[in-house]
Parts: sequence; structure tokens; C-alpha cells
Amino acid sequence: MTKIKSRTKTIRELLANTKYYLDYYQREYVWQSENVTELIGDLTDAFSSNYNPEDTRQKVNGYTDYFLGSIIIYEKDGNRFIIDGQQRLTTLTLLLIYLDRWLEEEGEKSHLFPLIFSENYGKESYNLDIPERASVMDSLRSDDNFFSIKGQSESIRNIKLRYNDIKNNFKLPNNHALLHFIDWLLEKVCLVEITTEDDDSAYTIFETMNDRELSLTPTAMLRGYLLSNIEDSECRNHAIITWRKQVESLQTIGKEEDSEAIKAWLRSQHLGSVSDFEQIGSEFHRWVRNYGSKLGLISSTAFTDFIERDFKFYSGWYYRLREASKSIVPRFEPVYYNAQNSFTLQYPVLLSLLHINDTDEEIHNKIWIGATFLDILIHRRIWNFKSTAQREMVDLMCSIIPKIRGSRCDGLADVLYTILQAETEPFVNNSGFSWHGSNKRKTHLILARMIDYVEVQSGQPSLYPEYIKTGSNGYEIEHIWANHPESYLDEFSHEFEFGEYRNRIGGLLLLPKKNNASYGDLPYDEKCEHYIKENLLAQSLHEKAYQNNPGFKKFIENSSISFCPHSKFKKADLDKCQKLYLRIAERIWNSERLRLPHGQEPDCVPEEEGVNSNQHNNAVWTSEQIRDLVPQERREYYETRYKNKVVRFYIRVAEFQNFIQEKQWGSVLTLKFRRDFCAFYVGNKPIFGVNLYGAPRFCIWITKEEAEGFRNRYEFAAYYPNATYAIYPEDATLDSLFPILEFAYKKQWRN
Repeated sequence: MTKIKSRTKTIRELLANTKYYLDYYQREYVWQSENVTELIGDLTDAFSSNYNPEDTRQKVNGYTDYFLGSIIIYEKDGNRFIIDGQQRLTTLTLLLIYLDRWLEEEGEKSHLFPLIFSENYGKESYNLDIPERASVMDSLRSDDNFFSIKGQSESIRNIKLRYNDIKNNFKLPNNHALLHFIDWLLEKVCLVEITTEDDDSAYTIFETMNDRELSLTPTAMLRGYLLSNIEDSECRNHAIITWRKQVESLQTIGKEEDSEAIKAWLRSQHLGSVSDFEQIGSEFHRWVRNYGSKLGLISSTAFTDFIERDFKFYSGWYYRLREASKSIVPRFEPVYYNAQNSFTLQYPVLLSLLHINDTDEEIHNKIWIGATFLDILIHRRIWNFKSTAQREMVDLMCSIIPKIRGSRCDGLADVLYTILQAETEPFVNNSGFSWHGSNKRKTHLILARMIDYVEVQSGQPSLYPEYIKTGSNGYEIEHIWANHPESYLDEFSHEFEFGEYRNRIGGLLLLPKKNNASYGDLPYDEKCEHYIKENLLAQSLHEKAYQNNPGFKKFIENSSISFCPHSKFKKADLDKCQKLYLRIAERIWNSERLRLPHGQEPDCVPEEEGVNSNQHNNAVWTSEQIRDLVPQERREYYETRYKNKVVRFYIRVAEFQNFIQEKQWGSVLTLKFRRDFCAFYVGNKPIFGVNLYGAPRFCIWITKEEAEGFRNRYEFAAYYPNATYAIYPEDATLDSLFPILEFAYKKQWRN
């Protein structure tokens, strides 16, 4: 049985002529200014509450004791290793060095030396015997202000900076109090020292204990576990250096990037289910321990390779992907585009493609294909009003990663092309794509991509990073139509219909904020004269854009995209621009790009085939067609009451129409539009449909007991007993709901 001893010790008893070491799984000295400031403040406040300027030093013996917490030590081969408490012991050593120098300046004899430094067999070393820190500790003792921390490890940087914090924040009531404070610190400040002699239990204790102010991070815990299983000391020391370099490099990107890199690496190479995804996200250090044998961690060599080979390779490429997410890097452009849409799931997906034996050329090609796939997937979902938030995309990404892990370049494009066709709807399914309150930023990004594409293909430099900027010096969405519905009474009988059309993407531009503010309310014929001075997409509305502009003319010819000027901008003109933008979107996010080298454009498709093409079957229902089915009076009610939500409602109904057509159920079903929902009926009995309350969501007319019976497939979000239907979450898909839909359909048909 492990023997554990505990004893209360003063600072003098703890540090005088006693050596302490850090074992290989310990973390760096990571305390920040707030941690040191708090500790110093606690100590000086506790001392000052006892101190009286009239007191002799002997009276300090009557001052109140101060408890500083516990430290955990284990003894191995006669040496004392710190398991928990190195942050406080390091900080106390820095304080003692500061006090020692102060005593020297005051001409007082110091008795602190044995607590900082000691000699064994003629060799002097610090009591916290960590060789790599000796140089910075020497500089502090000698007050060497020229010691540079540039390029040094995290511990050395923090030691230097925290010593400066002590110099700047340590304050006593007066200089006379210095000796009193030192006596109090050494004799009245206590810690409980917990000691174990069992080397095997050291890591377990390390994992379960935290420092007083700063918890151990999962990264530090994983590091400790991996290193504790490397038996060869030389291999272990080299692995420590590798780990430290990688972590410090990642932390230059952001504070938590070392943790994010590890999550992306483990998910990319070892994820098997959504459960793995969640566990890696919350406690990856425990996940690795629990699944060590599945990861191949069965020998000391395997643990070494896990750091020296796997962690080094995948964290290195994670770093490069994160750099590419911050600014455009040639061949990695889609990584930047995906990052603008806040799609953080791209990192495990892209890393899953990579194999340690891949050449740089293979890796570049794989990342180009994978990031382009995600770019197309994201924009098809956005265009069809589907969420790209992580909670909505995790299941899909978790299903994709095992399919593409370590794929060869020559087959990767075909695999991703097939997934893209199965998991997304084409742009033409929502030919009425528009701006609404919740997709404002994403619409801005789409317009920026369109402008950039047109300009680059016309021979101009890319200004995409400028176009995506917002704020006073950035860009904002401009409505070509000023918000004056009374000016369009000849084309729109209802104000909402005008507003819905005005928000369609074909009626939007992207302009500098200062310009948009100055002429946003002008009539079109006046605005158009200003547009000729803006980006090429805005210029294309003016006839002068087609004069003396060979690059633009060549692009139009090569792409078969029908640009044309508009001397006026009526409903028919907006319809033309809507088709133009749809055509540009189909061109930018063309799935054939997956099969093409970087920079090569897909073959030109005649416009009538592009806009009217159907990637699923020959008769896809669109939101526009559904809107046309709605009786005029009911449509006016929907569009007045539900406003921007109604577009998504039409899209959802179109999804149902296409689903029913695919299942060949249409011959017995009738679509009826009701006050706040639509439903497909058998006779007078509704079966399933779309509800308009909240976000437009699928609903199924079944009993609550029947709905609960399908919980293992898809749990309903709400049940309305009076209406006898279940409402399903916004991210539910008809494919996932198929067993419930089939049950409801057959039930009503039998009845």
C-alpha cells in the first residue's frame, strides 16, 4: 500500500538547504501577473494586519500564522520531486531573491542564501534545481537588466516577468518593517507537505491535484501521461523538447491553440463517432488514456513516436492551417474563406486527409481539395438557408472524417464529390436567395466572393480581404432600390412583396460604408453614375463598364455569364441580376473544382443549362414554385405576418415536395396551405407538413406516444396535444425523419 505522509512546515523548514526537482511530466512555470500580484498582496496584507512599528523583531513570534496551502512531493532515489506546488515554490524563490537584494541595498546581513542556493559536495545549485532556469535566476540575483528573454522557453520568460511584477508590487508599511516581514515569512507562513514514496502513483496524484490558483490544463495532463510512459531518459528528454517547441509555437497564434491543435489532431486521426468527438473536446487527456491500446500506445517506443512523429507532424500542419486562416496563402485560399464563415470544424477534416509519409506536394493538393469541398458545402447550405453552425454540422463531419482519413489524392476528389452531391442542394433550389436579419454577415461574404471572382477573372488583383471588412472604413450591403415602396406601386401590390424583392441578392451590392451612406437613398438613375467608380460588379450595371475594358469582356466571353448594363432598374432588371448572381455562385462553387488543379476554371456550361440544371432529378421544386402555388390571399397573409421567415418556409415546403416525389407518394397526397402551417393530406387527414411558428420546422401528425417511440431516431422538439402533431428541430432533415414520415403516411393510408 502506498505510504503517504503529511507534515506542516514553515518556509524556512521547507526550503533551507533542501533540493527540489521537477519530473518530466511537470508543466512550465506559467503564473501570470494576476497570480503573483494576488499572492504578494495576500502575504503583505496578512503581515500588515499584525505589524506595529513599535514592535521588536522578537514580537513577530506572536504574530498570526498564515497558511499557504499544500504541496505534494514524491521521493525517488533520494531526490524530492514536486508533484503539485511548483508555481508557488518558484514564486516564493523569486520573492526571496528580491528580499535578499533589498537587504543588500539596506546594508543588512542576509540569512536568506540557504533558502535560495545551497552546496552539495562542493557544487552550488539552486534549491529549486532546474538546470535550464539557472541562467535567468543568476541574472535576477546579479540584477542583470540586459538578460534577454527573446526566444527563451515559457518558464524563463515568465520567471523574468514575474520577478518584475514582484519588484513593482511588493510594498511594506516602511523600510523598518523589512526584517520583521522576513522573519514572519520564514517562521510564520506554513504549508502542508504531503509526501509519497511510491513512484508509480506519482502521475495519478499529479493528474488529480491542482495548484492553488491555476488548474492543470488538459495539454499539461496529456504531456505528463505520455512522457511518464517513455522509459528511456534520453528519448524522454528529446520528447520534452519537441513537445515544448510545438506548444510554444502554437501559443504564438493564440492562448488556447495548443489545446485546439491536439483536439483537431486526435479527432482527425482517431475519431470513430460523435461520442469520440465530444469526449476529445472536453477531456482529451483522459480519452487518450482510456483508448491508449486502440491508439497503438502499447510500448515505450509507441509513446515516443506519438510525440516525436504524430504530434509534431499534425500540430505542425495545424499551425500552418491556422496561419492560412488568418491571411490568404496561395493554394490554401479556401481555408481562409472557410475561416471567414467561422467554420472551425475544417481543421480536423483537413488534417484527416494527411498522412505522415505524404510529400509536401501531396499535402498541398489534399488540402486544396478538402478545403474547396468544405467551401462549396458551406455555401450551398447558406444559399439554401441551412445552418453551418458547429452543432448542426458535427454529425456530418464525424461521418466524413473516417471515410476520407489518409486518402490518396487520385481518389479523394471523387469521394468528396459524391458526398457533396448527396448532402447538399444546388443553388437553383433557392433561386430567390435573399438577405435577412440572421444571414447579413454571410450575405456580405458571398457578395465579396462574387466581386473578387469577377475582378480576378477579369485580370484585376484580388481585394477580397478589403471587401470583407466592416466598420467605418469597411464595406456594407447596399440596396439598389431605395426603401420607397410607393415608387414601385406599378409592379408590387403589397409593401411586403416589394420588401422581399428588395432584399434579394440580385438587388444588392457591396460598397464602401462612407459611399453607401452618401447616396444610398438616391433614385437608381443617380446612383448608377456613382456605381461606375466602384467595384466591377457594381460597375457592370453601367454601360461604361463594357467600354475599353478588355479583361472584363474576355471574362464574359469565356464564362458565358450574361452581364448587361441597366439604364433603369425595375422588377425585371432585378430578376436578371438575380439570375446573374445565381450563375456566378454556381461558377464559383462548382463541384467540378474538386477534380481540377488549383487555379484552373471548370469548363463553361451554357447559361440555360446552368440555371435550370437539376443535379438530383428532372423536376426539382424550388421555393419560387412553391410560392406560386400559394393562393394570393393566403400568400399576402404569410408575407405580411411572417415576413422574412416566409422564404425559409417556402424552401422547407419545396424540400417536402421533392421528398414526396422521390418516394412516389404524390398520387395520394394533397398539399394545403393553412393559417400558420401547410400540410400534405390524405383526404381530410393531415399527415406531415411545415409549421410557421418560430423557425419554419417539420411537423408530423401522430400521437405523443408514437412520437416518443421514435426518440432513438430523432427526438421531437415539442408536442401539441390539441393539434396532435410533433414539431422537430430546425436542423432535422427529411432523410433522418424518414421512418417517422413513412409510419405516419402508412398509418393514414391504411385508415
